[in-house]
Amino acid sequence: MEHVPGSFGTSASFALRFGQIIFSSASLIFMCLDYDFYDFTTFCYLTTVMAFVTPWSISLALADTYSVLLKQLPHEPRLLSMVLAGDIVMSFLSLGGACGVASATELLSSMGAPICGDNLCSQYQVSATLAFLCWFLLLASALFNLWSLPSLLY
Repeated sequence: MEHVPGSFGTSASFALRFGQIIFSSASLIFMCLDYDFYDFTTFCYLTTVMAFVTPWSISLALADTYSVLLKQLPHEPRLLSMVLAGDIVMSFLSLGGACGVASATELLSSMGAPICGDNLCSQYQVSATLAFLCWFLLLASALFNLWSLPSLLY
C-alpha cells in the first residue's frame, strides 16, 4: 500500500480531523449564541450540518489516533470507501450550509433587517466563515483518501 500523508489512519489525517472538530464546533457555537437563528431555514440547516460533522470528525479522529498509536494503517478498501463517501457527503453539505448562511446574512444586512441588530449578522458571518474552513478540511480529507484508494484495490 502506498503511504499517502493525509489519508485515513495517518497522523496528518488526525490533524485534519482535529481542525474539522475545532471549526465545526466553533461554527455551531457561534450560530447557537442567539435563539433567533431558528427563524430562518438556512441558519437551521447549517446548525444541523455542523451537528452531524462534529461527531463524524470526532469518531474518525479517534480511529486515526488508534491507528497511529498501533502504527498500523487500515488496509480495508470497503472501510476507506465508506470514509471517502462520508467525507464527500459531509463536504458538500457543509459547503451548501456555509454558502446559504453567507448569502442570507449578506441579504439581511443589505436590507437593514432588524435581526442584524446587536451584531447578530457578524456572528452569523463568523459562523459561515468557520463552516467554509471546515469544508476546506473535509474536502482535503476526501481528496487524500481518494488518492490512496486505488493503491488498496490493486
